[in-house]
Amino acid sequence: MSFETAIFAGGCFWCMVEPFDTYPGIEKVESGYTGGHVENPTYEQVKTGTTGHTEAVRITFDPAKVSYEQLVEIYWHQTDPTDAMGQFQDRGDNYRPVIFVKDEQQRQIALASRQKLADSGIFDDPIVTKIEDAQPFYLAEDYHQNFYKKDPERYAKEEAGGREQFKQEHWHA
Repeated sequence: MSFETAIFAGGCFWCMVEPFDTYPGIEKVESGYTGGHVENPTYEQVKTGTTGHTEAVRITFDPAKVSYEQLVEIYWHQTDPTDAMGQFQDRGDNYRPVIFVKDEQQRQIALASRQKLADSGIFDDPIVTKIEDAQPFYLAEDYHQNFYKKDPERYAKEEAGGREQFKQEHWHA
């Protein structure tokens, strides 16, 4: 069995793990940092906004059970694709929405999906989520991994910062 990986940035990585982690065919979801210029950054460094990194999740999945296209769809449903400056209460470059693609196949799927979303008319504003080449992915500190399981109360507070309401209004309408 050969696994594939996908990397998505959609604001706080705590809020990006659970929607993928609970989906069939997902082997693991890891929180980390990517897209910047500092090697092995710490959370403290990344949150200053000076490393160029964004918080992201790396998903290891079985393509025989779940397609990359399905993962991109799940991704859209967790984010506000019209907000380039962060996501919900998380503001700044380190929270920007990005689909990091590892090859031309992922790029084509992501581009087609973004165009389909733009054409759907769900949003009045333009879709600004970037599609960029995957860069080194640095695992976040242990306490950030599977945060929704470790601290469900704090996780619920983060979700209540606008993300859950947005998802209900735009994706479950």
